[in-house]
Amino acid sequence: MSSRIEQLIGEIEEYIDTCKYQALSNNTKIIVNKEELEELLVELRLRVPDEIKQYQKIISNQEAILNEARFQADNMIQEATAQTNDLVNEHEIMQRAYSAANQVVEDAQMQAQSIIDAAINDANNIRRGAIQYTDDMLRSVQGIIVGTMEGARGRFDAFMSTLQSTCDVVAGNRNELVQDMTPQAGAEEAAGAQMPQP
Repeated sequence: MSSRIEQLIGEIEEYIDTCKYQALSNNTKIIVNKEELEELLVELRLRVPDEIKQYQKIISNQEAILNEARFQADNMIQEATAQTNDLVNEHEIMQRAYSAANQVVEDAQMQAQSIIDAAINDANNIRRGAIQYTDDMLRSVQGIIVGTMEGARGRFDAFMSTLQSTCDVVAGNRNELVQDMTPQAGAEEAAGAQMPQP
């Protein structure tokens, strides 16, 4: 069963696949509906902390697993100790009782250690899996954010290029106006010089 984060990432990927390509972009730039994409990203941002809390809860369960293992181990040792006491109380089989009791305690301790080791191993596996899953989700989110930033940067660069071109045209037009005005001003000064002085 996939998490809501995975579903949201899938929805974002499907949405991106349905977007139209920008004209003259060689199928490298798309046109997105900002509101739709922001809604998906907002829900994704809200979902990430909840799922991380779930994984933290899973990690915290390792302590419960260890406690249960210790509890079982303590019970086994208590049972072994009780068996030892019962055997020791039988005077005629005291020697065998000591030997059997020691063996029972040793077996119980080995089994208890085995349970604890298995519980620690399971808890570590759960922790590693939860951390890996969280890292995978965050990497996917990071990739989407980087892609969105690159798309926005590309649109901004195109906008700035258009503004620069327009500015260059305006500057060229002004230069032409200045050049057109310069000969006329020179002709007026020459005509003024030819007029007789009163």
